[in-house]
Amino acid sequence: MSSLTEKLLSIQSELKVPKAQFSEFGKYNYRSCEDVLEGLKPLLAKHKVTLIINDEMIQIGDRYYVKATATLADTEKEACIETTAYAREAESQKGMDLSQLTGSTSSYARKYALNGLFAIDDTKDSDYTNTREKAKDKPNKPVSNPKDKPKTEVKLYCSSCGTVIKENVALYSKQKFGKILCMDCQKKARK
Repeated sequence: MSSLTEKLLSIQSELKVPKAQFSEFGKYNYRSCEDVLEGLKPLLAKHKVTLIINDEMIQIGDRYYVKATATLADTEKEACIETTAYAREAESQKGMDLSQLTGSTSSYARKYALNGLFAIDDTKDSDYTNTREKAKDKPNKPVSNPKDKPKTEVKLYCSSCGTVIKENVALYSKQKFGKILCMDCQKKARK
């Protein structure tokens, strides 16, 4: 039986999600949240893990953000790993009503939470590099401020008691005990 981190590593190495969507407006290829989920479903079943994505609307200053949390849970053990990503809701978007705007922002935040959890590299993603103009003598520049990019945070949980632990503690315990343990469970394992 593999640990959840080993299952996650396998999923990360097996997952292939090409940028099969094309934006007529921006003239670039991209992958959607739905594309990522479609690629993940057979791997989740194969490795006996589940994925749950939740959204929460939060206000920071006078702006609203969608906080998307992707949680990967092991069906064989009581362990889970989660990532969080934030996307700022635009004040308006031509051709979209308010509910469509929120839905689009949710999809964007969810995609980046999944990207963080499953190590999907988007450094060449159009969301970041599209300039909407192609000039041979101009290098690509980000359209938006990189500070506005969603932030991803990974949480690791003790496989014995389920408490959140720091990455360096997890790495040490994985090497020493073969599984992720918090400091208290490490002390118990030494006895």
